[in-house]
Amino acid sequence: MTPGRRATVIESGAVPLQNRVTPRGDIVAGPARGTLMGNRGCLHDEARRIVRRVVGGYRAWVTCVLSFKGRRRRVMTPGRYTELFFLDEATALAAGHRPCGECRRADYQRFKHAWATGNPERGISACARIALLDRELHRDRLGRDGGPRTHQADIGRLPDGVFVADAESASAVLVWRGSLWAWSPEGYTRTGSRPPYGDVIVFTPLSTVNAIAAGYVPMVHATADI
Repeated sequence: MTPGRRATVIESGAVPLQNRVTPRGDIVAGPARGTLMGNRGCLHDEARRIVRRVVGGYRAWVTCVLSFKGRRRRVMTPGRYTELFFLDEATALAAGHRPCGECRRADYQRFKHAWATGNPERGISACARIALLDRELHRDRLGRDGGPRTHQADIGRLPDGVFVADAESASAVLVWRGSLWAWSPEGYTRTGSRPPYGDVIVFTPLSTVNAIAAGYVPMVHATADI
């Protein structure tokens, strides 16, 4: 897969493909397409089955618009990158992805600036090569076992647009506009008010949380405002 070559996607067949991404970075099957596409390399085999969650050495995990400059491609073409779909940008960021530098250029620039501002200790400026930022994101999103890396924080200090674990079910909930919103591939359901304080497990990578706190506002699905 080559970052920067995004296209309108063509998905065929009655059975949904396993290419929908959760806030924890898991890849599941379902009919809900989402509002953004992205990739993290080729994860599928010739039968269009997911056979790996991560491609070793591949760090440019991006999110893209669903349609760009009239380009068209068949989803999960053998040997090509695996098209992944996200409910919204908050979901994609929690899963460890960032905006594409071509089809989402303005968001990409805003994210780089906010990321550099929010993570000064990393020593990476907004003008630095994106590969340097991707390296840091890769460290933040994956543990030593290749699974998602989480961290703890006081929920009262977290910015809107971050995903945390529900205190009872451990499922992903979005912190947004004074409320907590349970995630599903189809949208959000309000579960209650945001607590004023208390430690929680955070799914959104630490440096991305810092970028959001520094001013990057992710796009959130409309169901979180109902």
